[in-house]
Amino acid sequence: MADKRKGIYQSPAVVLATTDDLRNLSQELRLDCSDDDIDGVRDTFKRYSTSLQRVYDLPDLSLPVKYPRTPGHRPAQADNPCNAWYWRCDIKGSSSGLLVGKTVGVKDNIAVAGVPMMNGSRLLEGYVPEFDATAVTRILDAGGIIIGKTSCEDMCISGSSFLNARGPVRHPLDQSLDCGGSSSGSAALLSLEEIDLALGADQLGSIRIPASWTGVVGMMPTFGLVPYTGAAPIETCRDVLGPMARTVKDCALLLQAIAGDDGNKDPRQSGRIRPQDYIKKLDDGIKGVKIGVLEEGFETCTSPAVCDVVKLAVRKLTSVGAIVEDVSIPEHADGFAIASVIATEGTYNCMLKGNGFGFSWKGFYPTSLLEAVGKGLAARPHELSPLVKTYSLLGEYMYRKYGSKFYSKAHNLSLILRKCYDDVLKTYDVIIMPTATHLPPKLPARNASMKDILDRGLSMFGNTAPFNCTGHPALTINAGYTEGLPVGMMIVGRHFDDLTVLQVARAYEKMRD
Repeated sequence: MADKRKGIYQSPAVVLATTDDLRNLSQELRLDCSDDDIDGVRDTFKRYSTSLQRVYDLPDLSLPVKYPRTPGHRPAQADNPCNAWYWRCDIKGSSSGLLVGKTVGVKDNIAVAGVPMMNGSRLLEGYVPEFDATAVTRILDAGGIIIGKTSCEDMCISGSSFLNARGPVRHPLDQSLDCGGSSSGSAALLSLEEIDLALGADQLGSIRIPASWTGVVGMMPTFGLVPYTGAAPIETCRDVLGPMARTVKDCALLLQAIAGDDGNKDPRQSGRIRPQDYIKKLDDGIKGVKIGVLEEGFETCTSPAVCDVVKLAVRKLTSVGAIVEDVSIPEHADGFAIASVIATEGTYNCMLKGNGFGFSWKGFYPTSLLEAVGKGLAARPHELSPLVKTYSLLGEYMYRKYGSKFYSKAHNLSLILRKCYDDVLKTYDVIIMPTATHLPPKLPARNASMKDILDRGLSMFGNTAPFNCTGHPALTINAGYTEGLPVGMMIVGRHFDDLTVLQVARAYEKMRD
């Protein structure tokens, strides 16, 4: 298309649909359009193309990149024994701030400008974002040093650690074991003491499960407290970025640095963010704090040994002044079923049909990442992991047969579930239960069946997934060991009372250590 104003040739933004294109679409969608209808639609498309061209020509919004860096490198196998690093870099931030001198690993579904981003999947291999996620900028503003991207599961769909396209992330204590996912590399590198802090993402338990299995601290903050802007999502109603560390204090420091409003860029925030000072009162103690030990959280757990470790740990909190009582929320037992329906159909429509981001929300769309996901899905869907393929098949089948009936009802039920937790949290300051429902299993054999892979990938979320539906803050801390392996204790609090969750964890940590 010639641009007469500038006297240069300008390539059109889109190729106009032909009559045959529109007729075929009409048949596929069962719209029963006549030839006259098709002609009218094509004429409208010609006029619509001027709007498309103008949007194409205008400069896009981007996120700021404030600190210089080089692309870094893919680490050699000898320097990456657990396969926990995807990429190494060295990006120094401000010379002052909460995180000065702290080394940070960033989960590889979170954009770091100029550094390759794979999100654990062949579909994104070769993609390099041109922007920093908001949480990354805040880490650098606070003086953190980002030294690499941490390995994660393929498209972050799995609670295991063996579905990364570049091979499994191995457990630091026993390399034959699964270390949990999908924030696998972040947890493993903290356990190995290769980093001080890590940024993870959690949609069913993907921060808390690997933190539990490797014995580190991992927190899913209140939904929306930390902006998700610039990270690859799974579903807008469940995406949470959160801090991971070896200590509760470091976890609180990182949360302090990254929490807060992002100026309408993230629809998960909706103008209702209420950050607290997570450092000033962290060591105030928990005398008089009421703790509810959730009976159904122990019934969900399939390992008696895990239950015993957590029960012993939580009862010890009475020695520092906490009031510990058993509580019952029968609806908790249905939480995983509700979360499963939302996750299966929501993930398919947002991440797969929606080219990674979905539609109909206000905020910042990282168009280069969205386009890279779309191209990958179009060219290489056969290279998706078994779990992502399963979500695709089940999501499409349910949509065609039942529309959004079950997905919509599951969301309604999540509101009931939220009220059940909220009602108990009117009396109790936090509720406690095991984090993962069992100990980490052996990594599967190379020739593992589809059934075995699927069973492993979703088996550990019974206690974690319900809180992704309800948005409550939840933190896991190591409660002790059984069979030589760490056992996580999960502390859940009121919305935007992340401080109390941290205080309880800190009180236990001081008593334990």
